[in-house]
Amino acid sequence: MEKVILVGVENQENFKTFTESMAELANLAETAQGEVVGEMIQKRQAIDRRTILGKGKLLELQSLVESTEADVVIFNHEVSARQARLIEEVVNVKILDRVQLILDIFAMRAKSKEGQLQVELAQLNYLLPRLVGQGLALSRLGGGIGTRGPGETKLETDRRHIRQKVTLIKRELKQTEEHRERSRQKRKESSVFQIGLIGYTNAGKSSIMNLLTDTKTYAENQLFATLDPLTKKWQLPEGLETTLTDTVGFIQDLPTQLIEAFQSTLEESRSVDLLLHVVDATSSNRSQQEDTVLELIDSLDMKHIPVLTVYNKADLLDVDEFVPTLFPNCLISAHQEADQEILTQAIIKQMKELFLPFEMTLEPKEAYLITQMQQEVLLDEYEYDEEKNNYFLKGYAPKQSKWVREVSDDLLEW
Repeated sequence: MEKVILVGVENQENFKTFTESMAELANLAETAQGEVVGEMIQKRQAIDRRTILGKGKLLELQSLVESTEADVVIFNHEVSARQARLIEEVVNVKILDRVQLILDIFAMRAKSKEGQLQVELAQLNYLLPRLVGQGLALSRLGGGIGTRGPGETKLETDRRHIRQKVTLIKRELKQTEEHRERSRQKRKESSVFQIGLIGYTNAGKSSIMNLLTDTKTYAENQLFATLDPLTKKWQLPEGLETTLTDTVGFIQDLPTQLIEAFQSTLEESRSVDLLLHVVDATSSNRSQQEDTVLELIDSLDMKHIPVLTVYNKADLLDVDEFVPTLFPNCLISAHQEADQEILTQAIIKQMKELFLPFEMTLEPKEAYLITQMQQEVLLDEYEYDEEKNNYFLKGYAPKQSKWVREVSDDLLEW
């Protein structure tokens, strides 16, 4: 394990979330298999444009690196290539920033071909503007002062190689995206109700997926344990078939490169009918985490999708003292099987609000349709009326359901 020193500058822009952000940085460093051996914090009106820290603090950082024998210094801010070079000249160890750390964890976690390509694209997009050289002179070789000589420089070759690599990855991801789109369209056409899990990293989305679907999704107490989206069928006790999609977790200051690279993955959540916003009820920074996810939902054009907030990890808190802040909601523990019923009923309640209530009758010869209906609508009750010699059905159907389209107005009430 590499020895890590964390550095943060508290200023007017970040003072409200600074403490939590530094604690999160420590978790990120440990997730990346680093050992945190020191921390340096400076309070300033603004970050130093040359070296992030002031001169005095930079020398203190140099002493701290030497005394702890640290291998890497990680800044809780985005560090430019020039800043990194100037700091490195003083402290003589590797300099990383929060974005690079998150990208590194993503690279470590990505298992599928698509996930690996998305991470590589994000890393290359981050690296490209940080290639330091002679600026415009390098991109206009072939004429003018300063462009004569043996040919392309190593730096320009690197730039060209990265651009070519980015183009190839985008092309490959485009094919995967088209395949995803076809799968999504197929699910939409089949009128299957789609549920998406969304939330802060390590809130327990994968554990909830396992609780509902009995799958063995990788679920650990780690940041970004899930990178590759997973869609599974989930059948409600009443018989209605739905799909449940688990996606990558969010975090404060999620790098824009990642949002761009993971567009196809996030598209999985954008087309769902109901979002389950999973929140770690035990987090000391719960409201900030909720705000982060809600802001990202807004920025990803998903604000129109109904949301059920699922407060998770109830087994680790005093339930009597818990006060929810988002509605509608339910409080559960994904590790207690009994709570599966609480969550299921909360989801059914939301579905009923989105569906159209109906009442209808079927002749005995149409009784075979009841089994099919149970898979496609929420059927509250059905019974055989001996006097009238027909079946009476009552329930809730999705607005786009064929049952809503086919049942005549005198049999459909809402």
